Amino acid sequence: MTDQPASLAPFHLAIPVDDIDAARQFYGKVLGFSEGRSDTKWIDWNFGGHQVVTHQVGDGPSGAPRDGIAGTNPVDGHQVPVPHFGLVLSVPEFQELAERLTAVDTQFVIEPYVRFQGEPGEQWTMFFLDPAGNAMEFKAFADISQLFAV
Repeated sequence: MTDQPASLAPFHLAIPVDDIDAARQFYGKVLGFSEGRSDTKWIDWNFGGHQVVTHQVGDGPSGAPRDGIAGTNPVDGHQVPVPHFGLVLSVPEFQELAERLTAVDTQFVIEPYVRFQGEPGEQWTMFFLDPAGNAMEFKAFADISQLFAV
C-alpha cells in the first residue's frame, strides 16, 4: 500500500451532539456544509466530500458543560484538544471560514494562526468546538506537498 493514494476514499465519522437543531445551524449555516439524509435525531453532512453524521444522544440540550475534550497535547506552543477532527482546506477557503467563524463570535480553542512558520509542514490552523463540545481543527497549507512533511 502506498503512503498517498491516487485518490482518497471518503471517510465516515459519526459524532454525538446534544441538540440536533444547534448542529443543523452550526454545520449547515455557520460552516456551510450541505445536508444529506436526515431524521429527527441525526443528519448526514457533506464534509468536504466526506460523510460526517451528527447523532443527537439523550433528550436534547441538558445545560451540562460542553466539553468533549479528553485531553490536550502540546503542539507548537499550544495545547491541542484531543480528540478532534476537521478538514485540510486551501488558504483562501481557510481565511474565508476563519472570517465567517469570527463574524458569529466563535470562541476559538486556538485562534487562527500559522503553525510551524518557516519550517517543514508550515500550515494555517484553528481549533474550535461545535455546539456539542466536539473539538474541530481546520488547516491549510500554502504548499499541499508539506501535508506529511517531517
